[in-house]
Amino acid sequence: MTGLDTNVLVRYFTRDDPRQFRVAERLFEEIAERGGFVNVVVLCELAWVLEGAYGLERRAIVDVFRGLMDTAQLSIEDREMVARAVDEFAEGKAGFADYLIGVRNRAAGCDATATFDRALRGSDGFRVL
Repeated sequence: MTGLDTNVLVRYFTRDDPRQFRVAERLFEEIAERGGFVNVVVLCELAWVLEGAYGLERRAIVDVFRGLMDTAQLSIEDREMVARAVDEFAEGKAGFADYLIGVRNRAAGCDATATFDRALRGSDGFRVL
């Protein structure tokens, strides 16, 4: 199994550097046989880069994440928590990392996650200070 860094996923999905895209594409062909791993830090970075640097809309980022989760050859760290965070991100106003933090905190037994982020006002599991 091969772990994937954020920049590999960015090149693969944005295709903004033709040479690096081809290298990433070949890697994904290898992964089809051997498997790949995406950790939650990479997913947080990926959402941040796709939104901030590339200006992708929330719906497009959700589609990227759901596509990753639907790829049988990829092992996604904490897949079920990530799926819940993606669903909350799809419906919410805050960043993906915020929703993943909330999901992970609830799983750890927290009744709420305290935050100053007003975009989370009204979101389950958050207490906006």
